[in-house]
Amino acid sequence: MRILVQSEPFDVGAETARFGKGHQNVGALVTFTGIVRNNDAGTMTAMQIEHYPGMTEKALTAIATEAQTRWELQDVLVIHRHGDLVPGEMIMMVATAARHRKAAFEAADFLMDYLKSRAPFWKREITSEGAEWVAAKDDDEEALKRW
Repeated sequence: MRILVQSEPFDVGAETARFGKGHQNVGALVTFTGIVRNNDAGTMTAMQIEHYPGMTEKALTAIATEAQTRWELQDVLVIHRHGDLVPGEMIMMVATAARHRKAAFEAADFLMDYLKSRAPFWKREITSEGAEWVAAKDDDEEALKRW
């Protein structure tokens, strides 16, 4: 299991290759990469992402451990960036490895729902008109009820 919280960009191809290397009892690798999306008005110049070092890694490790146990995963990778990111930049990546594809997909979906709604990150949209904290969305909360 690898949990990375970093300000630096990451290379999805290199991370996927590294994650997939050496697994002999795995039948499925699932990856998901999140990208900073512009706001509905198309006016966002940056997304500021804040977190508390130590607390964030601990929370991500706990949820990744839960996913690993619940779906009998062989491996888990979570990368999440912080700092100022612009629309189009990669913000996060989740990868899961399991014997069967259903487990790998479900675990990745579970982790993404958690990252979207419960991970201790605070996001603020920066536009030419100022800055505004991003509020939780009802759809994201509903998604967590599946688990």
